[in-house]
Amino acid sequence: MLKAAFQLQLKKKYIIQGSIFFVLFMIIYTLVDRLNMTYVDMIQSYGLLLVIINIFTNIVMSLLSALLMNLSTTMVELKGKEGKSSTFGALSVLFGILTYGCTSCVIAFFASIGIAFSVIALPLAGFPYKIISLAIICIGLFWMTKEIQNGKCKIK
Repeated sequence: MLKAAFQLQLKKKYIIQGSIFFVLFMIIYTLVDRLNMTYVDMIQSYGLLLVIINIFTNIVMSLLSALLMNLSTTMVELKGKEGKSSTFGALSVLFGILTYGCTSCVIAFFASIGIAFSVIALPLAGFPYKIISLAIICIGLFWMTKEIQNGKCKIK
């Protein structure tokens, strides 16, 4: 069934959907980076290499998140139900916003729901947290492929 799921990704519908998801995730990840520290400030503080790695990581995370969303849609089409791992892409975005996002935004968000705490400066402009977010997406993809691979068709 996994082969059928990947063959469906070549359909026009899935290519368009994946492109839209990719662009949306790129906007989100770039915006979160910008709220944390501009790329110009990041170059001045940490060097050009970190900015290049950050942008490359954004691209990889956006591609994998788009694939995760597309595979979730494929699973609905093939099995008639959504996989449990489809929330991992959104979870990684939420994790990113709450960890390497704009500190003042995070403090204001938590304060609005009654949580007060002090935030320390994140190392390397929050890059280690981006790696954790990437790991969450990879776990979601692994889980989704296992769900599709071990799934049964909706038609018996």
